[in-house]
Amino acid sequence: MEVRTLLSGEYDAREAVVTIRAEAGGVDASDFAEKLQRMYLRWAERHGYKTELYETSYAEEAGIKSTTFAVQAPYSYGTLSVEQGTHRLVRISPFDNQGRRQTSFAGVEILPVVEQTDHIEIDESELRVDVYRSSGPGGQGVNTTDSAVRLTHLPTGIVVSCQNERSQIQNKATAMNVLQAKLLERRRQEEQAKMNALKGDGGNSWGNQMRSYVLHPYQMVKDLRTEFEVGNPEAVFNGEIDGFLEAGIRWRKQQEK
Repeated sequence: MEVRTLLSGEYDAREAVVTIRAEAGGVDASDFAEKLQRMYLRWAERHGYKTELYETSYAEEAGIKSTTFAVQAPYSYGTLSVEQGTHRLVRISPFDNQGRRQTSFAGVEILPVVEQTDHIEIDESELRVDVYRSSGPGGQGVNTTDSAVRLTHLPTGIVVSCQNERSQIQNKATAMNVLQAKLLERRRQEEQAKMNALKGDGGNSWGNQMRSYVLHPYQMVKDLRTEFEVGNPEAVFNGEIDGFLEAGIRWRKQQEK
């Protein structure tokens, strides 16, 4: 309850849309992205929060290239928004036959679910809509029709896909919601950049590395902003991240002063 009182941002009370992308590090990065997906889904499960998977793009050898899902619980945006940024994994690569240590990266983006009051106008003429067949593990019904939808917002280049519903119409509606969330966040960041320019603070460190998960030569997960650390990476990957979230929320509140 105390931490929730710190969630006073404009969108903090909303549900969250989480996107995870594999970044530098090849197969290890794809595997890491999948571990992070499982970590957040397990965290939601532990709290009894409902989740809905919108889209997962599987990598060729192992893991995933990207995934987008919703955490449908009040304040999940405010709580998870401190997870936004670059996550780094250091370990002996299970994909390297010489057993070398590998560093890989994955990016996490957290968006608030849009509501009807948000007024993000999207002109149909600014959209390219591609329809394609869903791929990857899934029920037969998902894979037999061209029901997956990819939206490209031409002015910004933002691309959103959805392939979890059975009908093309449902997928397009879900993809539109995610696109609106991304445009809302873009607008919020532009406003924040203006505020930072006025304050002369030159921007903040959101986009930089914010957490390291080290499995070799020692075991530790450490948040690089709050200094909060845990010596049991396995528990963290199993969804035990409340300590990181609380430390992150308190840290963010300190930055605002």
